[in-house]
Amino acid sequence: MKGLLIKDFKLMKMQKNFFIMIVVISFVVSLLTEDATFMLGFITFITSLFTISTISYDEFDNGNAFLFTLPIDRKKYAVEKYVFGMLLGGCSLFLAIILAVILNLIEKSDTISNILISAVMLLPFVFLLVSIMIPFQLKFGSEKGRIAISAALGIVFAISFILGELAAILGINIAEVINRISLLGAGGLFIVIFIISMIVVLFSMKISISVMNKKEF
Repeated sequence: MKGLLIKDFKLMKMQKNFFIMIVVISFVVSLLTEDATFMLGFITFITSLFTISTISYDEFDNGNAFLFTLPIDRKKYAVEKYVFGMLLGGCSLFLAIILAVILNLIEKSDTISNILISAVMLLPFVFLLVSIMIPFQLKFGSEKGRIAISAALGIVFAISFILGELAAILGINIAEVINRISLLGAGGLFIVIFIISMIVVLFSMKISISVMNKKEF
């Protein structure tokens, strides 16, 4: 797996100008809007999407056929994409925190504690994003994968709407449920979200391994 991680980070290095541009844009927007937390989400989510790009690079010009002549197996390949995505998300979030703190020292637009709380709450959602996108990318490839992801997100929103309507019919007060969840506090809420995200990651990883085992190169 170490070799696969090195490969993906070298691919990332080839796109260094793009990442520098993302950092500059996010810093300027945060400076103009006086919102130091903006860059937390922007940098982290955009950078995490590069995990999907590495799969496209691997598939380009039938590259997987060569890749799997090396001493790696399909399970290890699938798991590495999740490890890489989490490392990328974590490192980019750490960079965004440093930039947000620097901006806060310049403008005093937010408290450092709010920046740290926002960052901690954001991390599980980054893991969820990666976990949702990787199986679709492995299964459908670059072009069809984007369509499949869009369709899946549409289905999620549709289900959310239906559940909301069903809750109204059954007399369930969504606002009250949210208020009760908020009583857990920031720490309790983070633990709940983190546990859910890890369950989704493991389930998604199992799907990705199954997809890779069935693929033909």
